[in-house]
Amino acid sequence: MSYVGPDFEPPQPRRPRRGPLTVALAALVPGALLGWLVYETVGGSGDDGGSGQATVRSSPPAASSPPADDATDDGKKPGADPTPSAPSASAPAASGPLKGKVVVIDPGHNPDNFQHPSEINRKVNIGTNWKECDTTGTSTNDGYTEAKFTLDVAHQMRALLEAQGATVKLTQDADRPFGPCVDERARIGNEAKADAVVSIHADGSGAGNRGFHVILPGAVHAGSADTRAIVAPSRDLGERVAGRFVAVTGSAPSNYIGDGSGLVTRKDLGGLNLSTVPKVFIECGNMRDSKDAASLTSGAWRQKAAQGISEGIVSFLRG
Repeated sequence: MSYVGPDFEPPQPRRPRRGPLTVALAALVPGALLGWLVYETVGGSGDDGGSGQATVRSSPPAASSPPADDATDDGKKPGADPTPSAPSASAPAASGPLKGKVVVIDPGHNPDNFQHPSEINRKVNIGTNWKECDTTGTSTNDGYTEAKFTLDVAHQMRALLEAQGATVKLTQDADRPFGPCVDERARIGNEAKADAVVSIHADGSGAGNRGFHVILPGAVHAGSADTRAIVAPSRDLGERVAGRFVAVTGSAPSNYIGDGSGLVTRKDLGGLNLSTVPKVFIECGNMRDSKDAASLTSGAWRQKAAQGISEGIVSFLRG
């Protein structure tokens, strides 16, 4: 399903396209429900750049965590990892339209990665080659970190999706010293037999580069990576997430990647290459652009971002 947003043309769909009215009507029910739930279960978090109801450990000053390309996601040299924490799981699923569905939310980057440079810089196998375990992520010019942003959005998404009956797991909840590495992030979704996985990020591109984009897995069949079975469902998930993100946040697709479609296909990310379940990344905006940063540091906007992504997941899971 393609989507329509401000000032761009939608990508060509791979199947018969639904009319705009049909798409709009289909979105009303989950959208209205989630719009109410976000205030009932999460509550307004204001525009002060705080984390709403999410409890997140303090992040370091910007100087302690230099910008990194948050989509650099993988690699691991042989060597013992510290015993990983179990992924953060949801409370017992309530009844609702998503009862029986499993969603894994992957908040990009651990807030304490910057304290463990040797651990996160070692290589892990991403199926096709070796890349770094993880990165510190980026930050705004004022020091609001990507890791803090991703956890806040993930917490709000968890509340929204649990309220619809889904079982929700987080790959990390600032509950471990670093990581997990990107190969483990993929494994968590695989072992959970997730019906959908979304990895939350914010970009660290140059000033003037604005907008969101959703990263889809390309067809990879090499080494231990084989994404062929998940390419089509992941595209469906990504298109629905992008469409609802536009509708709820009012954000435009990226003006610097994706040719205005808001969709980008990549074959170099271990978190996608090693996934055996439908999975996408979303870069919610560019932290290094002052206008995007104003949105990303706004509690009210993050609430909308969580709602938009969640509505896309609901749309995908309900078909």
